[in-house]
Amino acid sequence: MLQIYDTLTKQKTAFKPLVEGQISMYVCGMTVYDYCHIGHARVMVSFDVITRFLRSQGWKVNYVRNITDVDDKIIKRANENQESMQQLTQRMIEAMHEDEASLFVLPPDQEPRATGHIQGIIEITQTLIDKGYAYAAGNGDVYYRVAKFEGYGKLTNKNIDELRAGARVAVNEIKENPIDFVLWKAAKEGEVSWPSPWGDGRPGWHIECSAMSKHCLGDNFDIHGGGPDLPFPHHENEIAQSEAANGCTFANSWMHAGAVRVNSEKMSKSLGNFFTIREVLKKYNAEVVRLFLASVHYRSYIDYSEQSLKEAQVKLERFYQALRGINATAEVELQNDYSGKFNAAMNDDFNTPKAIAVLFELVNELNSASRQKLPTAPTLAKQLLDLANSIGLLQQDPEAFLQGEAKEGELSAQQIEAFIIERKAARANKDFAESDRIRDLLLEQSVVLKDTREGTSWFRES
Repeated sequence: MLQIYDTLTKQKTAFKPLVEGQISMYVCGMTVYDYCHIGHARVMVSFDVITRFLRSQGWKVNYVRNITDVDDKIIKRANENQESMQQLTQRMIEAMHEDEASLFVLPPDQEPRATGHIQGIIEITQTLIDKGYAYAAGNGDVYYRVAKFEGYGKLTNKNIDELRAGARVAVNEIKENPIDFVLWKAAKEGEVSWPSPWGDGRPGWHIECSAMSKHCLGDNFDIHGGGPDLPFPHHENEIAQSEAANGCTFANSWMHAGAVRVNSEKMSKSLGNFFTIREVLKKYNAEVVRLFLASVHYRSYIDYSEQSLKEAQVKLERFYQALRGINATAEVELQNDYSGKFNAAMNDDFNTPKAIAVLFELVNELNSASRQKLPTAPTLAKQLLDLANSIGLLQQDPEAFLQGEAKEGELSAQQIEAFIIERKAARANKDFAESDRIRDLLLEQSVVLKDTREGTSWFRES
């Protein structure tokens, strides 16, 4: 039975879908003003792993991940670049799609953009005004009355009085209460805007997701997810807006991925430890990064370091070495419980570390079967591939992964093959000193040769 930890209840409980066999899930996506960083990759991979596994178990998942394509940061960056907001966001969206594809992240079923839902945003805002939960200020802004919503702060255990005491009151404050938040921002000269009943303007950040989730999944859906920085204020405000406007529970379960730290410090540009996905992928195979991100439970923080990535590289090599040269087919019936243990781990709030540990148990048995040339080896290989594929791992050809692409200063595949031909000729002439010299030369370049009756194969050692 599937169990999920709910950020709202702070408990792990049996999952009960709104519709039998179906799961509706909305995950807050990127604000597209810059390239995606490794923290974005954590959210992308976490919910891709979750979605893939659920589908492998027969669930019909409707996965929605939005794009925020109008925002203060976007407008500021576009002005700095001297380009239009649309040019900037389209460029960053295309880059985001390239990054997620590199990480073997499948596209969501729906990917709404905030600018495509302005009318829905206006309608929800008007509903909130009509119900007394929002008010139009004198300057064209519209604000949400936080104190009006009973239960505000329930997701993150925030107290309204404490929030009010900690709020900064600006000079000429136009809000009724300093903790009220903006739903609609009055247009500023030169900024993008849309007409509304309160004058030209653009949406606030929080209202965008209320409108997009309502359009894609309805007033109430199964799971709302996102990154570690979103529970407050973003998700707290989404709950207040949506439940006040729609008169029902917003999301039945809340899931949040953990933060990424860099050498135990918070990742930030000011500390100089900020890495974009594409920067990381210049140094490491994308599947190494994916395994690294999946090796820690999605709710826990993960420490990004060169050592952690090197360890993931070695682990992935073990998987692909086990699969190398085996035709993975279901030739015999297996009597083992790897699939049961793997699925049990994943059904327990998507415990990927435990599930991956099961895969290593399976690798050990596969290696043993391969050494003994047992007829179970091809079927064990298929079982390994099937389980790993259910969370988006082992997506590459073993030979291609192990040989890899030559990095700067490394021998190319063609150069390595040429050395292997020279070595073969030396061995044929019984010039074993030359044969050993070539093997040692390649080993110095981290290229390992493996001689079999079928010939010589090679791989790059991490």
